[in-house]
Amino acid sequence: MSKKRMLLLGDEAIAQGAIDAGISGFYAYPGTPSTEIMEYAQHSKFAAERNIHRTWAANEKTAAEGALGMSYCGKKAMAMMKHVGLNVAMDPFVNSGITGANGGMIYTVADDPSMHSSQDEQDSRILGKFALIPVLEPASQQEAYDMVFYGYEISEKYKVPVMIRITTRLAHSRAGVDVREPLAQNELKLPEDKRQFVLLPAIARRRYKMLLENQKHFMTESENSGWNKYIDGADKSRGIIACGLAYNYLMENYPDGCPHPVIKLCQYPAPQNMIKKMVEECGEVVVLEDGMPMVEADLRGLLDRDVKVKGRMTGELPRDGELNPNLVAAALGLEVTEGSPIPEIVKPRPPKLCSGCGHSDMYKALNEVIKDKYGDGHVFSDIGCYTLGALPPYQSINSCVDMGASITMAKGAADAGLFPAVAVIGDSTFTHSGITSLLDAVIDNNNIIVFIADNSTTGMTGGQKSHAEGRAVDIVKGLGVDPAHIRTVVPIRKNHEEFVKIIEEELAYDGVSVIIPQRECMVTLAQKTRAAKK
Repeated sequence: MSKKRMLLLGDEAIAQGAIDAGISGFYAYPGTPSTEIMEYAQHSKFAAERNIHRTWAANEKTAAEGALGMSYCGKKAMAMMKHVGLNVAMDPFVNSGITGANGGMIYTVADDPSMHSSQDEQDSRILGKFALIPVLEPASQQEAYDMVFYGYEISEKYKVPVMIRITTRLAHSRAGVDVREPLAQNELKLPEDKRQFVLLPAIARRRYKMLLENQKHFMTESENSGWNKYIDGADKSRGIIACGLAYNYLMENYPDGCPHPVIKLCQYPAPQNMIKKMVEECGEVVVLEDGMPMVEADLRGLLDRDVKVKGRMTGELPRDGELNPNLVAAALGLEVTEGSPIPEIVKPRPPKLCSGCGHSDMYKALNEVIKDKYGDGHVFSDIGCYTLGALPPYQSINSCVDMGASITMAKGAADAGLFPAVAVIGDSTFTHSGITSLLDAVIDNNNIIVFIADNSTTGMTGGQKSHAEGRAVDIVKGLGVDPAHIRTVVPIRKNHEEFVKIIEEELAYDGVSVIIPQRECMVTLAQKTRAAKK
């Protein structure tokens, strides 16, 4: 039978790989650059026919726990998130290394070097190493697809979760992918050890010893893996370790083949025997890795001998940002090819709120009452479209740290004596991690005003369904906010004076006030209107 070939984003290749590998459940919260994995699964007719679970979770922690529950039942599962989303999921992520898996369990984490749409550049390989689980890092869309099959094999062989780590450039670029005949889903089968997932100290200590014992097996798998390759070269003055996508950048500089020995490193833990061989043969070792200098740092500790190791830590490569072929060329002393200057029309420009967005009306009212009367420095914000309120012409907000932080930072500021203390959070972010923050404020009866900017969607990542849609007021009531101080308003120009009055009235209240501007996102509304006309 001839192979079927598909043109897929890296994210889509992972989703298709999971579907073809017999997955039973996708679990995720939207976050660029990982969002398209779930969206692809949601639009897959084959996934629908197989009744594969593929709805959004409230946040990354609940996604990881849902996937772990699916694995507990012997079925294959995947939890997908961006790198900062893994921070939210760290509790189940680290502990699942100790519980182990039953059905195949994969965490797919999309890192964002250069912070195209993120708060930091953290490298999830380090967290995979911290959790003591195998980590796979594809160098191409084809490898991303194939690694899903391999990841499930390793997961079920050793009864342990596996991480697949990708970066923005791979996630959002397309290539042809040869796909396989789909496998059947696993049958429901509970763990043989019915206390495997009970992390009472006595059980956890035993499970942890098992995880530690497995490390030698993970190293053997890595040494013998087809994903890790030692490619010999005649010029031993230098050896090159190219991790994941960095291998492509290397080969772009050597289209006829690299003259130096190369280790193509796509499976961790890093294969020590391969690396020792390179060190013994080569005068220096250059490490190319997209993200933090994890392998480079490990190499210095592993070698314990006089050998030159170069990379991000020594300045041959920049310490921040994503790699590209020119940076690799410069690090290797090759000629750097510069293209034509970027035309002015396509140069990066600051993002801004969409024309007619309800958030702009919210900030106009907020500035009139808070900023103009009390000065700058009173508004704590969160992560979403409304974060653009930090930029001109509004310059309304003073923080954006992590999902859900706006309310608890406003609470802490109120505890410190700041008045007024205001929080701005979106409806999806509120149900992601703002609910517990608001509960803290209610318990302490803080004097704060919380704006839940309800546009009925997860707007920043493309309009995914919000868990708060049609529920925000009821959730706030359930948390104990006085119903008299739960105010709703439609944020449009003609309601500006009403909006201002509501804010002024709630400023006079000594307690927790919640104001919910409610107007659907202009983008999703336009999409629905176009769909209705078809």
